Amino acid sequence: MVNMAIFVSGGGTNCENIIKYFEGSDVAKVALVISNKASAGAVAKAERLGVPVKVVPKAGLNDPEVILPILNEYSIDFIVLAGFLLVIPGFLIDEYDHRMINLHPALLPKYGGIGMYGHHVHEAVKAAGETETGMTVHWVTREVDGGSIIAQFSTPLEPDDTPDDIAAKEHVLEMEHFPKVIEKLLLDSF
Repeated sequence: MVNMAIFVSGGGTNCENIIKYFEGSDVAKVALVISNKASAGAVAKAERLGVPVKVVPKAGLNDPEVILPILNEYSIDFIVLAGFLLVIPGFLIDEYDHRMINLHPALLPKYGGIGMYGHHVHEAVKAAGETETGMTVHWVTREVDGGSIIAQFSTPLEPDDTPDDIAAKEHVLEMEHFPKVIEKLLLDSF
């Protein structure tokens, strides 16, 4: 059984979806949710579903004496970034080399890197006149959004789609595919 931690900064729809997907699984369980914001919607969702939550602000994330003992306390084998907006420090990437993945709301390598998250991505996709968008699951490396791609899924766009429409279409892909990608990856890796 793989013990997963989900790192999240926002509303937590992916976090909630992953927790529910792995309930009763013999592959993995979500053993911990970490948020950098106490006010994140993900905190309440995880608590409601009975998953332990730790709020770890940026300073704690960047301090190995803070974050590593928390991950060890919950025997975390694998980390999923699901709408986590802080850059992961190098020591944590090294500690979880090829055991930490990120979900990006675009078809990387387009629209990745520092500052390209959430609505910023969907606005850039719209501004570029793209005819499709999608989601990418990739390994976390020291290069922001630069890790090897694990899986991508795309959806067509219409010329009159707004950034909100683009976000909604991409989010449908996340809800359908992200937990399945995690499960396959864990079955192949552990």
